[in-house]
Amino acid sequence: MYSVSVRGSFSSAHNLRAYKGKCEELHGHNWKVEVTVSCPQLDKTGMVIDFKILRTKLEKVLETLDHKYLNNIIYFRKVNPTSENIAKYIYNRLRSEFKGLQKVTVWESEDSCATYEPRPSFWVRNRDKGRPDEE
Repeated sequence: MYSVSVRGSFSSAHNLRAYKGKCEELHGHNWKVEVTVSCPQLDKTGMVIDFKILRTKLEKVLETLDHKYLNNIIYFRKVNPTSENIAKYIYNRLRSEFKGLQKVTVWESEDSCATYEPRPSFWVRNRDKGRPDEE
């Protein structure tokens, strides 16, 4: 399996609902985002995908978040704007663009990040059959 990743960034403010602590108050972050696309075979040029294409699509999504109060974005009116949910939001906006979209990781600080990566289909099949995870 081959994988490529690109990073982008955005700045925004948010506050966490139903959270007891500092993050319940309005505050901001300079978020960093990494997107990974994977595939089992390279294309005719020997690439998974051109970095420029991946970066351009990521930047387009990040523009919708940059210098915004995240709680005012329609998706985050019902979904708490945690790092985990921001990663899923970005993943959902990119998944139709890239067949092999594997995961999205969001850093809210230099040493704290959250990743959204959908469950592999084998996990869903085994869960539905009442079996533990198997590969």
